[in-house]
Amino acid sequence: MLIPGPDTRVVELRVHGVQGTTAQSLVDAVAAVDVAGDGLGRLVRPADRLRRPAPGPVLQAGGRPVPRVVEGYVWGRMTSGGWAKATWALLFPFSLANVAHWMLPPVPERNLPAHLLGICLRALLRLAALLLTALLVTQLAVISLDLVAAQCLAPGSACLLGQDWAHRVPWVRAVVGMLPVALAVLVLHRVSSVDWRIERPASAPTAPSVLPGAHVATDPDTPSLRVLHLVAALGTGAVIALGGPLRSLAAPGWHGAAIEVCRLLAVALVGLAALGAMLLDDPTGGAPHRGGRWLRAALSAGPRRVLHAAAWAVFAAAMALLTRLPARLPGADEGVQLVAALLTLVCLLFGVLLAPAALLARRTWSELPRELRPWAGGWMAAPVLALAALVGGGFGAGIALTLRRLLGHGALPRGYDYIALLWGVAGVLALLSALAVAATTGMVRWSSLRRGKEWAREAALLHTGRTRDLRAAARAWWWARWERHHSHHVVLIGAAVLVVGAVPASLLRLREVDPPAWARPVAALGVVVLAVLAIGLLRAVYLAARRPDSARRLGVLADLAAFWPREAHPVVPPCYALKVVPELVARVREHLADPGARVVLAGHSQGSLLAAVAAARLLEQLPPADAARLGLVTAGAQLQWAYSRAFPAVVPHASLAALAGGLGGRWRALCRGTDPLGGAVTTWRRQVFNGVLLGAGFRADGTSGALPPATTGPTGALVLGGDHWLPDPQRGPFPGRRWAPGVSGHADYTADPEWDRAVAIAAGLEGVTPAPPVLPTAREGGLTLPRPSDLTP
Repeated sequence: MLIPGPDTRVVELRVHGVQGTTAQSLVDAVAAVDVAGDGLGRLVRPADRLRRPAPGPVLQAGGRPVPRVVEGYVWGRMTSGGWAKATWALLFPFSLANVAHWMLPPVPERNLPAHLLGICLRALLRLAALLLTALLVTQLAVISLDLVAAQCLAPGSACLLGQDWAHRVPWVRAVVGMLPVALAVLVLHRVSSVDWRIERPASAPTAPSVLPGAHVATDPDTPSLRVLHLVAALGTGAVIALGGPLRSLAAPGWHGAAIEVCRLLAVALVGLAALGAMLLDDPTGGAPHRGGRWLRAALSAGPRRVLHAAAWAVFAAAMALLTRLPARLPGADEGVQLVAALLTLVCLLFGVLLAPAALLARRTWSELPRELRPWAGGWMAAPVLALAALVGGGFGAGIALTLRRLLGHGALPRGYDYIALLWGVAGVLALLSALAVAATTGMVRWSSLRRGKEWAREAALLHTGRTRDLRAAARAWWWARWERHHSHHVVLIGAAVLVVGAVPASLLRLREVDPPAWARPVAALGVVVLAVLAIGLLRAVYLAARRPDSARRLGVLADLAAFWPREAHPVVPPCYALKVVPELVARVREHLADPGARVVLAGHSQGSLLAAVAAARLLEQLPPADAARLGLVTAGAQLQWAYSRAFPAVVPHASLAALAGGLGGRWRALCRGTDPLGGAVTTWRRQVFNGVLLGAGFRADGTSGALPPATTGPTGALVLGGDHWLPDPQRGPFPGRRWAPGVSGHADYTADPEWDRAVAIAAGLEGVTPAPPVLPTAREGGLTLPRPSDLTP
């Protein structure tokens, strides 16, 4: 630990979590002003009455006051606010497919089968993502080309107030049907082209790293993948318009020949895009000698522009050839069914190949305790991809079914009847699953209370002598623990429900059997479910664009999904981590240029991941003398229970151990057992024995293993290793401190008096005195919780 001098000061750089926050709440001030940034990434400080940056509250450390500067990095505008960002919610299936790429299991070194499986899995993911784009365009073509242009605007139709002029003027119906598809492609192009401008970027590590987030980098193949998706979208629209993937529209003479040639060109463009997406590899660009280098050269800036222009030319030619539309568009039904069948096949193949890949990667986590191993044994990417495919298909079908009901006219492709049956079965199964989960949860809770099971013994230590607080804390601990342990099971159940619902619908469709009479109520329920899905999502987007509060609530999913760079799908929100992390690193280096400054990165919730990745980058770049003045505080973090288990190749447990060792005890994690979103970060296998909290975790010397017993801090927190377990409800009130009654859960970590102590330890100004070892006897089993009747409200 460095000895503080008279010129020592602490810079506390805070990073907020999901849902955004205000600058004032981030720095705990009545007013705040910007001191750096570009408006999207804002660096703020507390302000005085004249709107000038003010110093932060003095930090009491080592028995003396130390000056402290409080800064905050506000990044909420990158994921919420305005129509452009709100429409990203409509593309959420694309984000799910992109997230699935980062959930793939790690590839063990010098393991050829695992390496080949990794290549195949990434190729299948990119192909599935391309098919999702094609499915979106196909379903839009069903609505605009078939339902509206071909049927509602047909001669003699009573739909849309009987507008007979549409069939008398050439190309009117074609323009009405093709223009929405063209606008959708332009929107996809605009969304995929949005990127963040980085202020004062920091240098990236040159050697492979074992620290968290080492692979979170910009993919040099993203521009190529973007063009391939746009080409596939334009080609798919042209194919559907000209008759479908199997046959062309009938036309006499040269007109029919031109339609056939244009359709074949469109099919060739779609096939070329699919092949190119599968062959693109090497996300970080670190191995240019691989076999895909010729494809990367072929898709450089010039060829990409030519390919993009050719796709638009084919699309325009298809529109020009549609002088007259038939009463029904035959390609709509074939296109939807073919794309859906291919997407289903790719998802099944992906799930099959992911199983051996997860088994081969198992040796990288087999020695870890069960609660630290990846979810679903490393197979979690498969249900996430299945959800992306089924939700994407369901959203388009829901809009089509709702629009047909509003128009009161027209017929949809036959495949939509089976989609309605799928979602009807899924709706019934979802209701039954929800009832089963609720009944099981209620029985487990009732049984634990009746038997007096001591599942909240840590709470008894934190609230000794305060019966009311213990009663409230015990209830909150139970529910928070249930949510942390079973949140991934909800995703698995949702995917299983949709997959099971797809089985009868697929079997009936393959046998060309109409849904039986007894299934009609189920199909009707499916129509209602799809309509609710479509209308609810569109309403959420509208509210998100018009009301900032709704935008922040909707931004939760965007915040979580947009952390990951574009890999499998390019039409997703830009990765804010690629902007936030370099700017945090640059700001910390600027502060560390002052020899008397010590910088503590403090992250809450999702901000904990950003702060941890930034700290890892700094440890790789800073000289040892400067790295010794860097600390990290995480609060309400999901690093252990969620990120290391959902993304085992990007945030593995070993990377957290390396980060803890690099910081040498200057990583402090604030936790609450009542927090359903945050949990322990540096410790595991905790148990109360003989009135003392024991456990294993990261040690200050970089090793892992059994830790000294937990100590009780001056504010009542239990400190075990690097984790500070806070009493919730808070003790107090304390003079000069903000205080709130009741259970805080995931909020207001900075209001706890233990926050300042954790910052002082992370800054190297204080240390944690280990407790003397406790030798429990065989007869002493720990604390006894109150009777079950005392825990009931």
